[in-house]
Amino acid sequence: MTDGLREVGERRVLHRAVLTDGADLVAPALLGALLVRREDDGTETVVRVVETEAYHQTDPASHSFRGATPRTAVMFGPPGHAYVYFTYGMHWCVNVSCEPEGVGAAVLLRAGVALSNHERVRARRGDRARERELLAGPARLTSGLGVDGAWNGIDLCDPTSPLRLETDRFAPGPEAVVAGPRVGVRQAADVAWRFWLADVPEVSRYSRHPKAPPRR
Repeated sequence: MTDGLREVGERRVLHRAVLTDGADLVAPALLGALLVRREDDGTETVVRVVETEAYHQTDPASHSFRGATPRTAVMFGPPGHAYVYFTYGMHWCVNVSCEPEGVGAAVLLRAGVALSNHERVRARRGDRARERELLAGPARLTSGLGVDGAWNGIDLCDPTSPLRLETDRFAPGPEAVVAGPRVGVRQAADVAWRFWLADVPEVSRYSRHPKAPPRR
């Protein structure tokens, strides 16, 4: 069930222990979580996470597959930190580090629904963005929140952080969670580590990498 998805209940910072499980378990567990950004004027922009993808160091599609580097250091660090990277020379993507420290794993936050400060999200995304596509996709999500590389490494489980993960009373039932292949990855293209909430129009569209092996 997704009743209450567009309402904000009593909020609390996400407990870091939730993020110590395997990436493929953390990714669906983060569906329905709140991504909260404190704005410069002290207001808060609250976004409900509706789509995620899991990545792990044993996964050839993951940035951590070839080991720790300065770029991927956050993936190998403590769980609950933001791994923000630049892609295609134009887009930022925000991930949540997970699993115990020393394991290179993270969950990409792929899409969300704006629950507060909608006008600020709209201003960042521009007038031409359709409502259902406002935060549908990882680049649109970071754009709407004003998140870039300066946020890399921030502790998302710190209640004083300007970017946090929180939970409220919303809890999607297992029947509302759908799994399928990840978007646009060339390697491990059929691994069903993308998770989303069913019947939510703000979920991004699936696109297969043109160079991914053909489906068997």
